Amino acid sequence: MKFLFIGLGSIARQHINNLKELCPNGCITVFRSGKGKRLTRELGEIIDRTVYNIYELEPWYDAVFITNPTSMHYDSLCRYQDKSDHFFIEKPVFQTGTEDIRRFLESEKTYYVACPLRYTNVIQYVKKNIDFSSIYSIRCISSSYLPDWRPGIDYRDTYSAHKRLGGGVSIDLIHEWDYLHYLVGKPRDMKCFIRRKSDLEIDSDDIAVYIAEYEDKIVELHLDYFGKETIRKIELFANEDTIIVDLIKQQIEWLKQGKRIELQEERNEFQKRELKHFFNIMGGQCICDNDLENACEVLRIARGII
Repeated sequence: MKFLFIGLGSIARQHINNLKELCPNGCITVFRSGKGKRLTRELGEIIDRTVYNIYELEPWYDAVFITNPTSMHYDSLCRYQDKSDHFFIEKPVFQTGTEDIRRFLESEKTYYVACPLRYTNVIQYVKKNIDFSSIYSIRCISSSYLPDWRPGIDYRDTYSAHKRLGGGVSIDLIHEWDYLHYLVGKPRDMKCFIRRKSDLEIDSDDIAVYIAEYEDKIVELHLDYFGKETIRKIELFANEDTIIVDLIKQQIEWLKQGKRIELQEERNEFQKRELKHFFNIMGGQCICDNDLENACEVLRIARGII
């Protein structure tokens, strides 16, 4: 199999390493702008070909991975349409969720948008075992310190720090709205505040707070770039218990029952499960369950648009 990567950031490097493990005979080509970091020796040994000019690309690839900055996703998808029938697009899918996607919907190609937290043991357990009709309220938080996200890289130079590149906590942490949408669907009404409030040297938003109403429940969501201690939790307030879902500790606790389960796994395991799922989509074994329409709907919610 032949794979093409458009862009070579940290998430692309992770996917490339996983691809070589899952598909050791696969051939990986990376299209680069020439402005990024030099390849490490280890990565250079995994990548089969690096290309800097579009005319050097091969006519066809089994899959194209769109892993460049969010602001370039839409144009990249348009530009490389004729290179494959299968596209893996890093989250967030686009910048606004209001982009014109009709040309893609009219084709029979596969457009899968990354949603890795769905594949964690914790979220899978919640999806399969929690009766959300008994949940009256959900409170979620994802709080972490942006300068610690990418060791050895100045946070001020990353796309996260710049609104024009698609940065900002509201869409950078779109994982939260993705798994909420996966678990309980689209809210019928919502209020939100998406702002910059901290002293981080960025021009993108660093806090986003939402209150969303569903027919039978209320959801509160807090996202920020400035929390010094990483927190990623879901609190479920049910008619018989309060359930704490901790994505960092990888555990679920029922406070009244005094019950707790551990669902430990290595970070890379759920990333690999997602790639296997993408391969199954490519092979026709399952449907594309996070296509452009679904991903754009989630992005609009994250933007505060219902």
